[in-house]
Amino acid sequence: MKDFPKLETPRLWLRQATAADAEAIFSLFSDPQVTQFHDLDTFTHLDQARAVIERRKMGFKSDRGIRWAIALKPQNTPIGSCGFTWDRASDQANIGYELASEFWRQGIMTEALTAILNYGFEVKDLERVTAEIMLDNIASRQLLKKLGFQSQGVVKERGFWKGKHHDLEQFVLNKP
Repeated sequence: MKDFPKLETPRLWLRQATAADAEAIFSLFSDPQVTQFHDLDTFTHLDQARAVIERRKMGFKSDRGIRWAIALKPQNTPIGSCGFTWDRASDQANIGYELASEFWRQGIMTEALTAILNYGFEVKDLERVTAEIMLDNIASRQLLKKLGFQSQGVVKERGFWKGKHHDLEQFVLNKP
């Protein structure tokens, strides 16, 4: 893949996370509110943030997916991330995201996901984007519905993390 695509919205820069962002990423994932519905354990060491940054960088380089750091203008410090994992055979992608709890309910994730969905459909020519969320994640359900995703129902024990199985609700958004 080529250079990492940088996206801009009225309030945000969406860019690749770098080693310099490790403390901000650690702060994000060391908040139990943020990791409550995430497949990552709550961070306790800065090295965990460095590992996430490197894993996402390698995922982009190997064309398995893309994960943008979400940074508010003008500070440019990451407050969350969002992105895709690709299913090239079917021109589909799965979307994922998280945001620092102090920025919840301000329309930031709606703005960020709108930008990356446009990128996915227009630049990457995706036919469909899917999302899977834990059943208690009401805010994500509302966000996805606001963006036009349709629920496909619940898949029992679809996910396994933090030592147990999780039922996940699946959502889909087809190319406009």
